[in-house]
Amino acid sequence: MKYDFDAVLDRTKNFAAKYDEVGKKFGRDDLIPLWVADMDFKVAQPITEAIQKRAEQGIFGYTSRPDSYFQSIQEWLTKQHGWTTDTKLMLHCPGVVPFLSMMIQYFTQPGDRIIIQSPVYYPFFDVVKSNGRTLVENPLKLVNGHYEMDYDHLEEVAKKGAKFLILCSPHNPIGRVWKKEELLRLGNICLAHGIRVIADEIHGDLVFSGHKHVPFSMLSEEFAKNTFTCIAPSKTFNLAGLQASITIFPNEEDRNKFDQILGDLDIRRNNCFSVVATEAAYRYGEEWLEQVKEYIEGNFTFIQDYCQKNIPQIQPNFPEGTYLLWIDCRDLGMNKDELHSFMIDEVGIALDDGFWFGDAYEGYMRLNAACPRSIIAEALTRWKNAIEKRVRSSTFK
Repeated sequence: MKYDFDAVLDRTKNFAAKYDEVGKKFGRDDLIPLWVADMDFKVAQPITEAIQKRAEQGIFGYTSRPDSYFQSIQEWLTKQHGWTTDTKLMLHCPGVVPFLSMMIQYFTQPGDRIIIQSPVYYPFFDVVKSNGRTLVENPLKLVNGHYEMDYDHLEEVAKKGAKFLILCSPHNPIGRVWKKEELLRLGNICLAHGIRVIADEIHGDLVFSGHKHVPFSMLSEEFAKNTFTCIAPSKTFNLAGLQASITIFPNEEDRNKFDQILGDLDIRRNNCFSVVATEAAYRYGEEWLEQVKEYIEGNFTFIQDYCQKNIPQIQPNFPEGTYLLWIDCRDLGMNKDELHSFMIDEVGIALDDGFWFGDAYEGYMRLNAACPRSIIAEALTRWKNAIEKRVRSSTFK
């Protein structure tokens, strides 16, 4: 079927965090919310039908997980990425961030070093620091407008030891889809220094023209034995509110240890809707996914063209993966507080500030492009008008 992604849906009664929490986060309720990373699109029809059918049963007790659940994930990974996985090494978790926090809490000791590659999804910082571990940044390098891994620096910090490296692949917020050669080099450094890898591949299905996601664990048997891979239907199919993710463990010992942790916390089970929605997504959601990727890529092109013609003071990237744009606003000549206030009080858009992704990234913003194009057009028009108003008043040139 043909899906309509231009339709503007009223989410004000949807209990949507992106909308309902704008005032709390930014101090105003009248902003266009392009921050929280979920989509403003209805999900694939087979997912809705599966949830409706489950709801009609009228009983919502403790929920078991059929074998077909993990089998659908296994089949999806094989078809989409050529990665043959073992369902016996899979576990459900309420989300990737809870998994990261539990891994750090139970698989490391206070003070252990954890490496992340900034600018990166800001909960990575939080789960390390809040658990009393030592955060080690291996910043990405910006080379001719293109972010690359800094392997020399990674070698330096790896020599000092680390328990884990958290890999974001595809990378949030810069939208890189790492090439096989890049991942091999990183993986070999980690192996050489006894560093285990947690691969957050939650955006792995959201990859655009000319690029291909390479699951880190499929690169070699050694990598597979050294890696915890996190995936979820939440980004791919817009199901974050159902709180279901999947971890693929390197061995049964680690899998069983984590399963015991989930049992101690009594969070082993899916909720009754996430079971049927996840399986429906992976079995029947491909048609919707291909259409939504085409639409989002069109949004990227629209944003690029609009900014080049109307707002040359800002430079959005063109993501290889994810639906998130990393926008360089440094030519506006504002510090982080000035840019934050400008976007809220003069532009009227809620974006993620660049410094949330690392202290060194003030002057950048992250924009979520997974929404109807008319909303993006209104947001960019507001941005253009606010800049032109400042130019006319000689606040900046």
